[in-house]
Amino acid sequence: MKIVDLLKKASIELDGAVNTKGETIDRMVELMAAGGNISDIDAYRAGVYKREEEGTTGIGEGIAIPHAKTNAVKAPGLAAMVVKDGVDYDSLDGQPVHLIFLIAAPDTEDNIHLEVLSRLSMLLMDDSFREHLMMAGSADEFLKVIDEAERAKFPEDQEEESKVEKKEEKPAGEAFRILAVTACPTGIAHTYMAAESLENKAAEMGYTIKVETNGSGGDKNVLTAAEIAACDCIIIAADKDVKMARFDGKPVLMTKVANGISKAEQLITEAVSGNVPVYHSKGGEEESMSDDGESLGRKIYKSLMNGVSHMLPFVIGGGILIALSFLVDGANAGGADFGKGSPLALFFNTVGNTAFGMMFPILAGYIAMAIGDRPALMPGIVGGLLAKAGTSVMLPEEEWISSGFFGALIAGFVAGYLMVLIKKLLGRLPKSLEGTKPVLLFPFLGILFMGIIMIYIVNPPIGAFNTWLNDMLAGMGESSKILLGAVLGGMMSIDFGGPFNKAAYVFGTAAIASGQIDIMAAVMIGGMTPPLAIALATTFFRNRFTKNEKQTTITNYIMGLSFITEGAIPFAAADPLRIIPPCVLGSAVAGALSMAFGCGSRAPHGGIFVIGIIENAPMFLLAMAAGAVVSMAGIVLLKRPLPEEKR
Repeated sequence: MKIVDLLKKASIELDGAVNTKGETIDRMVELMAAGGNISDIDAYRAGVYKREEEGTTGIGEGIAIPHAKTNAVKAPGLAAMVVKDGVDYDSLDGQPVHLIFLIAAPDTEDNIHLEVLSRLSMLLMDDSFREHLMMAGSADEFLKVIDEAERAKFPEDQEEESKVEKKEEKPAGEAFRILAVTACPTGIAHTYMAAESLENKAAEMGYTIKVETNGSGGDKNVLTAAEIAACDCIIIAADKDVKMARFDGKPVLMTKVANGISKAEQLITEAVSGNVPVYHSKGGEEESMSDDGESLGRKIYKSLMNGVSHMLPFVIGGGILIALSFLVDGANAGGADFGKGSPLALFFNTVGNTAFGMMFPILAGYIAMAIGDRPALMPGIVGGLLAKAGTSVMLPEEEWISSGFFGALIAGFVAGYLMVLIKKLLGRLPKSLEGTKPVLLFPFLGILFMGIIMIYIVNPPIGAFNTWLNDMLAGMGESSKILLGAVLGGMMSIDFGGPFNKAAYVFGTAAIASGQIDIMAAVMIGGMTPPLAIALATTFFRNRFTKNEKQTTITNYIMGLSFITEGAIPFAAADPLRIIPPCVLGSAVAGALSMAFGCGSRAPHGGIFVIGIIENAPMFLLAMAAGAVVSMAGIVLLKRPLPEEKR
């Protein structure tokens, strides 16, 4: 959703006259109400103040972004105020605030606040953008500055409104020399960071490029057939499947999404070298990214990430709804009906558990599909459902034990390779029977053999293992839990969204399903630490960073508070030995403290925005701050001040 769509002229004040932080917040709430977004102004104001009590939203560089997510908000909205003389807002850098954006998000919108924060942070990194906002002479001019910046930064917004492409600083009709597709399992950070890195480096090197992003909100800036036909080379920087049939006969360079971020210049140089092999399609519109030439480990990782990327929306949406059911049912806390004791709690709990319960079949189904294409989806989903139920003929139904996440994982890979085998075995049938395969033979044989494998082979031992693991986690002593929290927290910072990070996160979400909510809290806080540590370092030790690095301060505060670990990637890629070890240490400290303080999270995502449903929230914030400070201290001890000309 575009910023200019959320910000109304009635909610903009360009000559704010406020003297204190309290006056500033009160005036911002009045501006928000003037835009018609608030149903209960007092309740919304209370929500904004409550958020400020948890930590200032004055994030430095003269900017504050207060916000509240509450049912007092009728529709998402923004308010803005310019305070030319500045106001003391208790900012993290101790400097006066001149530019304030207030965000209003309704409880019914899960991700609107993250999208708005992301957009604002990316735009506010630009010094000239902030200066133009400060100099605007009218609300119309203020909105025009934002609109022009959004159009330049987010060209995909204009796809449905106009056929004119952004970045066409070239003669009309001239083709893009390079095309690219970026995609990561979650479709949030890596996808867009890789796209921006490729775009910036191509512009710097003098090449025209268009990048399609396969993100969580759908495919954006989609490559057209004419553009594909006219380009010299296509770069695929992806850790999940990308539709490949459209690239038949074109040079295609395939790599990891992380390389799109850290090795953009190398990829572009190779793309224009003329030495990239031509891709040959195997046929079919649904053909996905080829595995040819990849190691077995890479193929397994990609298949797993395909399952995880499709599973996460169910886990996040369902998990937050379940957490809300406990939040609104505080009167029955500790009772047998806790989370279901009121109509509203029952609604949240029922819908949330239904969505959350889909995690195993979706995980298994899309792992299988990554291996055996569409025919493998159905047996994979069936295998995931059987894993969830723990179905076994060796035990009476009342003694069935769910094989859980590990059973679904096995089901996905088994279903995928089973369908590959079935397709090969049926490949010798007469062509007259070709039409019966997808509608009869594949479904029947897939379900039949998956049922046999899951019920007789997988569920009994994996169910027993799953029970042992849950009992072990539940029975852990204090020291063991602290150690587990340190390990999981540290894993979140080893590769910032890579395999270690995803392994820890998936373990945390699976633990929620088993009632181990303290594990998810340790995982979340470990992932929040690196961007926050880097933001603190660039705020208080600015002489150790370049101008471009210092411009990411606001972005990293927002990404860290939003539990988007990937904000640390550019720093880690540029200086891994001085960034990664301190981040791992700080995340481990934060995870260990979270466990020691007894923090818990029934929500598998959201960061600071789900603080209302975090158990022992004050200590969670303390652990988060401690981890960020430890990481910051390590970074500034390892990084020496830069020469003046590099700052």
